Amino acid sequence: MKLELRDYQKECLQLIDNLQPGSYLIQMATGCGKTATFTNIERKGRVLVLAHREELVTQPIKYYDCPVGIEMANHKSHGEPVVIASVQSIVHRLENFKPTEFDTIITDEAHHAAASTYRKVYEYFKPRLHLGFTATPNRGDNVRLDDIYQDIIFEREIKWAIKNKYLTDIYCMRINIGYDISKVARRMGDYAPGELEEVMNQDVLNSAIAEAYKKYAKGQTLIFACSVDHAKSIAEKIPGAIAVTADTKNREELIKKFTNREIPVLVNCMIFTEGTDMPLVETVIIARPTSNSTLYTQMVGRGLRLYPGKDKLTLIDLVGTTGRADLCTAPTLIGIDLNGVPENKQDEIQGNLFDLPDLISEKADCPSSWIRNVEIVNVWAKEQNYKTHGVNYFKMPNGNFVVTLPKRRIVIPAQDELGKTRWNGQKVSMQKAFDEVYLYLKENCLDQEYIWNVDLMKKWGKVAASEKQKSMIKRFKQDFNTESLTKMQATQILNRLFYR
Repeated sequence: MKLELRDYQKECLQLIDNLQPGSYLIQMATGCGKTATFTNIERKGRVLVLAHREELVTQPIKYYDCPVGIEMANHKSHGEPVVIASVQSIVHRLENFKPTEFDTIITDEAHHAAASTYRKVYEYFKPRLHLGFTATPNRGDNVRLDDIYQDIIFEREIKWAIKNKYLTDIYCMRINIGYDISKVARRMGDYAPGELEEVMNQDVLNSAIAEAYKKYAKGQTLIFACSVDHAKSIAEKIPGAIAVTADTKNREELIKKFTNREIPVLVNCMIFTEGTDMPLVETVIIARPTSNSTLYTQMVGRGLRLYPGKDKLTLIDLVGTTGRADLCTAPTLIGIDLNGVPENKQDEIQGNLFDLPDLISEKADCPSSWIRNVEIVNVWAKEQNYKTHGVNYFKMPNGNFVVTLPKRRIVIPAQDELGKTRWNGQKVSMQKAFDEVYLYLKENCLDQEYIWNVDLMKKWGKVAASEKQKSMIKRFKQDFNTESLTKMQATQILNRLFYR
């Protein structure tokens, strides 16, 4: 199947053609044609494509101009130029191949590449090139991919694709339906499925989901549920809706009827997250709370493709009480963290996707968030296994880290998917940037250590804030209650007010 490639796809292929031997990551937003791209890579030897689901194994076949072998279940390859393999199958068949069998290995949905099954395959084969293709390089369990891929060579994220008219605009809504998942356990970077289903699959909540659909959905709608039973329960509440599960035998037929507008709503559980082409989707409703950014982006991605007459995607995040876990919502798509926004203001974060950053910055830039910032930074650093050396960073909504001093601001830009940042004109590890900032502060700013050293601040900052501090805060924030502030909390606020 010969396709006319877009300019950015051709650019990506040219980069790949000139690569030195090694392991590289390519990011293309869902809907930007990563499958069409990697199937057009010029072959300089045999190629192995790795995938983790049946649909992703079979999908690329039609794009290749040569015989394709399959390694999955009862299917076995026979020396074809291209082999597409289920990673779960080939990991048990490695002895059938020489370590140097393949010139190039391509990992589809490469955000899964840190899993043990993939690692066994990578350790066995010795290709010239290992290329990972993904729409969502961030793993939900905070495991970076820097020990698998040495560099990101090409990036076309959702924001770029929308602005360049390759994907549709997104109108983002938050509807609080009143669920409480604050006590649901976390496993592998996300909410435990069984416990989540138990909390979410309640008649009152399912009725609220149906009401949200009735009030706010536009056109053909895809709803993501927590479980098979949850999907069926939601579908029962919406006239004409059909639940689609792993056991649904006629999925292709249902998708066709959905595309023909014979079925208004499909409710699914983990079926339409990856590799399904459904461009007509005009509304996506997230009734499956997740803290996994990869999963969230995959769900939303089902509605991002262009379609005649479709001017935008309506994205409806159904929210509730989450406790301290980070719930993925629309800002997640553009790398914006809502953690710094007070809970009572988070439901105000809605509108066109590209309007959200300014709105979030406005809502997050408040005393209560400034006080919590030390905790926010510590949790993040612990998750990422970084040492910040006790430096008093402000973590901005866009992921930047800022040290604010009199007459000076030090900014470390947000890290990429391999844990790297642009620092002093070079791409370095985030840890190296933290190390260098600390050394600079120790060598040049000891007289201001009381501002940038969190440990020092904690020592003198436990006592009640002084009247002078309270008065200064009141000058700028008249409505803010200063009575219970500690000296450290007041200092955090004043630092932010005076040195922005």
